[in-house]
Amino acid sequence: MEFLLDFLSTDYIALFIIIGIGIFMGGIKIKGVSFDSSAVIFVAIFYGYWLNARGVEFQLPGIIQKIGLLLFIFTIGMQAGPSFFEVFKSQGAKLIILAVLSVVVGTITTALLSVGFDVDYKISVGLLTGALTSTPGLAAAIEASNSPLASIGYGIAYPFGVVGVILFVKLSPKLFGAKVAEEEEKYALEAQSKVPEVTNRNFEITNDNIEGRTIKDLDIRMMTKANISRIMSPDTMSVTPPTAEVVLHKGDVVKAVGTEEALKRVEVLLGHTTEVEIPASGLMEVKWYVVSRRNVVNKSLKELNLQSNFKATVTRVRRAGIDLSARPTLKLRYGDRLLISSSKGNVTALSNLFGDSMKEVETTSFLPVALGCVVGLLLGAIEVPLPGGSSFSLGITGGVLIAALVLSRIGKTGPIIWNLPVIGNQILRQFGLLLFLTPVGLAAGSKIGPTINEYGFNLFGIGAAITLIPMIVVVIVGRLFFKVNFLSLLGALTGGMTSTPGLSAVDSMTSTEGPQVAYATVYPFALVTIIICAQILGSL
Repeated sequence: MEFLLDFLSTDYIALFIIIGIGIFMGGIKIKGVSFDSSAVIFVAIFYGYWLNARGVEFQLPGIIQKIGLLLFIFTIGMQAGPSFFEVFKSQGAKLIILAVLSVVVGTITTALLSVGFDVDYKISVGLLTGALTSTPGLAAAIEASNSPLASIGYGIAYPFGVVGVILFVKLSPKLFGAKVAEEEEKYALEAQSKVPEVTNRNFEITNDNIEGRTIKDLDIRMMTKANISRIMSPDTMSVTPPTAEVVLHKGDVVKAVGTEEALKRVEVLLGHTTEVEIPASGLMEVKWYVVSRRNVVNKSLKELNLQSNFKATVTRVRRAGIDLSARPTLKLRYGDRLLISSSKGNVTALSNLFGDSMKEVETTSFLPVALGCVVGLLLGAIEVPLPGGSSFSLGITGGVLIAALVLSRIGKTGPIIWNLPVIGNQILRQFGLLLFLTPVGLAAGSKIGPTINEYGFNLFGIGAAITLIPMIVVVIVGRLFFKVNFLSLLGALTGGMTSTPGLSAVDSMTSTEGPQVAYATVYPFALVTIIICAQILGSL
């Protein structure tokens, strides 16, 4: 038995046992519900409790949890970054209100239950920060209360603060009648509606004023915001690429690409739509190119001047599965795909310009991860003075998250491309998550037995209430009044509770980026609110 305990309490052995069993258990579904990667934390809690009950004080080295947290948060920020600022502008206010509401409701719940059960506020403020799993909040609470009692409250409430959020988000679709597949479809439609759909249509030139004029004379792109991809003469049936010098005549058939509004303007300018098809021409090539060369990243289509340099026209840009209108001001991002109409002789030159290498795009470099984490850690270490002599900092989570959001938005700094391919991002995020959940679960499991023996179950019940009541209020308000997409709502909820394990549970439920974007949107605001509320409650 002693040999077995020594074996199971070896750090790297325990790490892989917990991860292996957790992944296996997470794949088991009960009535359609599974815990996926989040099951690792439950296995870790039981593992820690089992060892502790046999007199073995065991924890993994703290560096494992920190590395896991860094990788998980950074990859979340990198994935959410491109959409974060658009979502922030469109529905950020609602999500932020919901996150702040969860903290405020938790604080009010704490105050009322403390009065009702005659609990010292110095313990209660620890219960609040533990229930919201906020270590920065605990630091503020200890400083404001000038008492170690806050850490005791934190230790009591923290285990359910971790587990309760995971259970809630996993069960909430059934509890509130939400269907994940439908919410994913709604999210995709909402995301698509923010970017007008790009389509194409053929037009016959019937406007007398167009006769004998060139594309350059008409400045069709500026007039209509659409792009011309092909031109066919009905007399010779010849198809020509849309170079600036091409002369248009009545009866010509033109293929235009753009939004519905842009195509309506093309119809007004050129003439009516037609069902006549334009066949492929041996003189021109319409081909997709992928942006894999660093020197074109962050350059606009206008800067590249493809029409003059290559007799080529970009008809659409595909980014993260969404087709964008090829506006002259559109700046290219690493991994963008461009549909370009050009003469065959320029295909090789265009491939050289853009790189056109999917292998390059899908290759994961650890350089942006390492440098990005360093930037985030420096940002998180900055202390901002607050009234009363205390200070505030973003910490590891806040600093790395904001760094990843901003860097992924910037896209390129000198020779560094701030980009992670989808597969590479998923692998690093999953790896980081497993490294983070295992130590967190072990630490919580080792505290469960001693804490129950010392304090009984009253404080556990209060801590559980502080965790559950804010989540129920937020879901009701977000669902009934704000009409927020349920997946985004859960992301905002876990951000408001500052629960990274909770986010991991939501993340495993959907393939959309809605929860991650919402979490990233609200987390900094929730962090500041928790610190302020902890200081107020701790000073009572």
